[in-house]
Amino acid sequence: MITVTVPLKLWSGDSGSWHFVTVPEEQSDEIRAHCLASMRGFKSARVEVTVNGVTWRTSVFPVKSGGYFLPVKADVRRKADIAAGDQVTVELELL
Repeated sequence: MITVTVPLKLWSGDSGSWHFVTVPEEQSDEIRAHCLASMRGFKSARVEVTVNGVTWRTSVFPVKSGGYFLPVKADVRRKADIAAGDQVTVELELL
């Protein structure tokens, strides 16, 4: 289990907006090792995520900084009562 407390960020561009958290590089060694073993597309890793008691399955994707990008859908944000700028505690279980 990987647990981090990080801000929920909002990125906006021409094609829309994304809410996401970034798992810092320091906490990403286990994810990186898992990705090397499974070799999924985009070097992503399947995860089960829990935030504020809300659990869902998705993937995390590597970023140039060495960490991992975790998208957070609107339905999850609504159920977890979180918004951009909030500090959120994220629990990741590698699948």
